[in-house]
Amino acid sequence: MLTVNRDSTTTANTAPQNLADFSSLSEALDYAAAGVTGCNFYDAKGQLSTVLPYSELREQAKSAARRLLSFDLKRGDRIAVVADTHPDFIVLFFACQYAGLVPFALPVPLNLGSHELYIKQLRGMLRSGGAKIALARKEFIGFLDEAVADDSLAWMGTREQLTAVPLSDSPLQPNQPDEPAYLQFTSGSTKSPQAVVITGKAVMSNLQGIVKSGLKVRRDDRCASWLPFYHDMGMVGFVLGPIASQLSVDYLPTRDFALRPLQWLRLISRNRCTIAFAPPFGYELCARRIRDADLRQLDLSSWRVAGVGAEMLRASAFNNFATKMAAAGFNSAAFLPCYGLAEASLAATFSELGRGLDVMAIDALAMAERGTAVRVASGRRKVNEIVNCGRAIPEHDIRIVDNDGEALPDLRVGRVLIKGPSLMSGYLNDDEGSRRVMLEDGWLDTGDLGYLFEQNLFLTGRRKDIIIVNGRNIRAQDLEELAEDLDEIRMGEASAFDVEDADGQQTIVLVVECRLVDGTARQSLIQRLQRKIYQGFGIYCYVDLVPLHTLPRTSSGKLSRVAARKGFTERVDLKQTASAQLNTG
Repeated sequence: MLTVNRDSTTTANTAPQNLADFSSLSEALDYAAAGVTGCNFYDAKGQLSTVLPYSELREQAKSAARRLLSFDLKRGDRIAVVADTHPDFIVLFFACQYAGLVPFALPVPLNLGSHELYIKQLRGMLRSGGAKIALARKEFIGFLDEAVADDSLAWMGTREQLTAVPLSDSPLQPNQPDEPAYLQFTSGSTKSPQAVVITGKAVMSNLQGIVKSGLKVRRDDRCASWLPFYHDMGMVGFVLGPIASQLSVDYLPTRDFALRPLQWLRLISRNRCTIAFAPPFGYELCARRIRDADLRQLDLSSWRVAGVGAEMLRASAFNNFATKMAAAGFNSAAFLPCYGLAEASLAATFSELGRGLDVMAIDALAMAERGTAVRVASGRRKVNEIVNCGRAIPEHDIRIVDNDGEALPDLRVGRVLIKGPSLMSGYLNDDEGSRRVMLEDGWLDTGDLGYLFEQNLFLTGRRKDIIIVNGRNIRAQDLEELAEDLDEIRMGEASAFDVEDADGQQTIVLVVECRLVDGTARQSLIQRLQRKIYQGFGIYCYVDLVPLHTLPRTSSGKLSRVAARKGFTERVDLKQTASAQLNTG
């Protein structure tokens, strides 16, 4: 079924390059199959394990499509697939495209300690996605079996078991441009995940914006990715994007990257990859693990597009990476900040290629008190360094508005709206949620805050992550960054939010993962954190120290402040504990 232990697909292709000028995903794969490029899967040791040229992907997907059609399914029925980094997922995804079915990706478990939570997550996604068939590799089929609580599925099994199903005689009728191509679940960083409906026309529009405008893809490009297939950046950016531009792509499983992040860099170096993306924590993890001996074995000079996105961007994480990797030939001008969201298929804006990070230093207090981005020199007061995420992709527009929907001028912080052909059709079976974000004049309310300057977007945070204290808007991220300035706390180890007790009394909470075991040292850390936050913003904060690796995260690895708040309120009685700590802090 799969090709194993052979040379990887080549970078150079035999067919002329077409940059996403297709009407559908199946048409894009049909074209890519005429060449010699494809997917290459590597194991934790960096060894090539499986090769899947696009020509073989097409044939295997069509065969699986005919087997799916043997079931009593209607056009547009939805198929759930556990999306680990394996050829089976891509084959089954495109089988749905050829069969007129709508796939959606289920996440893999983040760690062994989250079994019950993972089963609950699967159960909720299967139900809200309305799956008729669910598929997983044998490593995960047991989880699916636990999650299926009723007889709503027509069938469940592995791809191997699917091969025993007879081929249907029905002709393949691929998904059409105006029909749903797939569902993409949101990450759930500020709310429960929702199923976003993406049509073929929408995703092809977005792919054109990505490969033609944002990345300016070349014939000699090659991709490398560890991003999960169930996240929009991994799925659209590094599964659909390479197919739509006929590029070869090298995959490293997400879990293996987390354990051995340098394998990603070695893959880029060895295969002369040119395009690779990661959220900030991915670059930070590589920089923390790299040693001088490792640097001497790397050549990162081929890496022309080092994309950064998926969460709020902090320049310090990337500057540290660039400084360390310069010895291996990495050019910091390769950094490409961008902004996107599942509701827009993926990409909404790209910064300018070859420019690297463009950072604007603004007065944090002026933004909190007046909602205005006042540019200042670094070192003055509390400064926020806001990364330029660039301009809207072609045929799309970005607008900043106030709470009444009135457009705001440059450097005024407000709600970020986007308009264009990449937008979702809506949330599946959630008309009210769709109406909340899809405005009558075609604009999508992203839920993010930011400002424009010379048509470039500068993101300042999520609207639901704003803590309002005495009429001032304070970003949760600002409090987290203050904590991460201390040597004892690393990036991603602090989560800030506000809570109310039964009497409606507001308390600002900072939950921090802590390595310290000595009681005196822990108390000192609490007091230093409280002083920094008071000095920076004039507010008192309750500090909750928790063990490492306990802050909840979304399926894409982002901190979930919603889940952190819920966990805190279930663990801590504010009336008994907060008063004493805040008085001594």
